[in-house]
Amino acid sequence: MDLVIRSGDVITAGGIFRADVGVRGEQIVAVGNNLRGAAEIDAAGCYVIPGAVDPHVHLQMPLGAYTSADSFATGTVAAACGGTTTIIDFVEPGAGQPLLDALAARRAEADGAVAVDYGLHMTIPAWHAQRARVLSQVPDVLTAGCSSFKMYLAYDGLMLDDVSLYMAMAAVGKAGGLPIVHCENGALCDLMRKVSVASGRVAPVDHAFTRPPRQEAEATSRAIDMAALTGSPIYIVHVSCAASLERVKAARARGDVVYGETCPQYLLLDWRRLKEAHGERLICAPPLRTATDSDPLWRALARGELDVLSTDHCPFMAADKAGHPDFTTIPGGLPSIEPRLSLAYHFGRAAGLSLERWVDVCCSRPAQIFGLPRKGHIAKGFDADLVIFDPNRVITLASGRTLHERADWSPYEGMRLRGWPRHVLSRGRVIVRNAMFTGSADHGRFVKRHSFQRVV
Repeated sequence: MDLVIRSGDVITAGGIFRADVGVRGEQIVAVGNNLRGAAEIDAAGCYVIPGAVDPHVHLQMPLGAYTSADSFATGTVAAACGGTTTIIDFVEPGAGQPLLDALAARRAEADGAVAVDYGLHMTIPAWHAQRARVLSQVPDVLTAGCSSFKMYLAYDGLMLDDVSLYMAMAAVGKAGGLPIVHCENGALCDLMRKVSVASGRVAPVDHAFTRPPRQEAEATSRAIDMAALTGSPIYIVHVSCAASLERVKAARARGDVVYGETCPQYLLLDWRRLKEAHGERLICAPPLRTATDSDPLWRALARGELDVLSTDHCPFMAADKAGHPDFTTIPGGLPSIEPRLSLAYHFGRAAGLSLERWVDVCCSRPAQIFGLPRKGHIAKGFDADLVIFDPNRVITLASGRTLHERADWSPYEGMRLRGWPRHVLSRGRVIVRNAMFTGSADHGRFVKRHSFQRVV
């Protein structure tokens, strides 16, 4: 064997055990005792877990006059330092642009400029969803390795009406893909924003009041029902509130094929921070909620009622967020691609998240749901994407110092965490050693994902 990771506590979604992990080339070739290799890493006192998978990130994403702060290179370096070895970003076709052309253009931006492996979701904007000849391209997109399709119920130009949503879901489900849906009632949010601004309520905190939980829950129900009508599975992105969670749980109880994710900001941040200095930095959609919402979300992750902890990493510089006349022009999104795994470990343990569930929601479940059969697990034949996680290392999060994300601020600035990756391997190569990035920005590669297969 080329490399053996010795004497660590191996954690998978299925259990915890002391073992050595043997690597040859890019794959795990053995999990057992007393293994020997040409090189060895002593993992005594550490956890050995699969490389984390973040299925919801927005790197170098244009948004009006702004572009998200992390490039593919800087964002994937930050991901690697935090223990994430696979990310899934997005393709957003322009009006009239064929889906495969948009996929090729997005791959051209990322190929050769990513430090970890990556996949892509295909967005189906309003223009494309309303044209049957465009939806006929969906099987070709799946063949090209892009098996999940983003649909929005909010945002001008992206928002699908009910008929367009039905048609898009039907096309994706028939082809063997997975619709992933941003669930907010966009028309209602737009109205509430106009009323708020006209009434002089223009502060960052007013953003939260124009996107209340029940409108998100209504859109969640509508998307779930539409998926059921077409016979398609559905994945609900960034569930932020208890009301939406209840709709997901009810659908699953009646047998609908529904998966759901939440994000660190909805578990750890409170909407009242929007009233504080620099509250504009915390604008995102859905907006931050309250403990009445975050506590049920933690319990849902622990119980398996939600499947995935992603980030929706969409960072903007502090200057991009500042100086706006009202909250409607502030670019929305938060950074968190690097600390996700450690935030989940540190705070999740107190919230009832077992070590196995920690690995499941950050590593295994997203790999299974999104068609990455060689990721997210530690066993013979899987990619040697591995994290040696030191549960006793204490780190205080600080942008520009402990964090490698390009944004010059962090919503978790100053948080003191216990537990951080010591070493990270991507396909057998050590890309983080002693918490320092040692890889290269051209190591990662595009991963063609399989058609959707139901995960129980």
